[in-house]
Amino acid sequence: MRRILVVLSLFLGFAASVSAEGPRIAVIDSKALFDGFKGTKDAQDTYDKQVAKWEQEVADKQKELAAMKEKFEKQSLMLSDERKKELASQFQQKQADLQKLVQSLYGKDGKVAKTNEEFTGPILQKIRTAAQQIAKSEGYDFVLDKAAGAVFYVGNPETEVTQKVLDRLNSEYIGGGTAPAPTAKPATTK
Repeated sequence: MRRILVVLSLFLGFAASVSAEGPRIAVIDSKALFDGFKGTKDAQDTYDKQVAKWEQEVADKQKELAAMKEKFEKQSLMLSDERKKELASQFQQKQADLQKLVQSLYGKDGKVAKTNEEFTGPILQKIRTAAQQIAKSEGYDFVLDKAAGAVFYVGNPETEVTQKVLDRLNSEYIGGGTAPAPTAKPATTK
């Protein structure tokens, strides 16, 4: 009986916290907001210029390597073995430098990805802030983002039920590190 009263009081508390019609829900499209925001174009232009500089730096180093290789191939018959080894070593060093540059720019945590985040992060925060301000001022309980397929904003923290679900899962768990036994399916007849 006590459990029923607790559940009933939680439900009544939730019901009192949302409007009489039920929770108010709004929908946004964060991609359309990002693409349509005037600041995005400016940030994209600045980002593109920086990436173009890096791409030019890589292209210049690739041209330099190609020129070194061509020169080496043309002169290899006239060079001593010692000079060939020296030029091959220089070529390998420049090739390794190019690979390091490419990795530092385009690798997992490279400059291109970091710079992209530096430019997009503030824009995404502005979008989030504007959506939250509108949601609060217009009394929305939830804002859903159709581009991400996720809840973008929760205006009423009382709607959070994660701990309740966890409590139920743990109370129903039959321990020992094994998964709960599957429930029997009723026999079907043909």
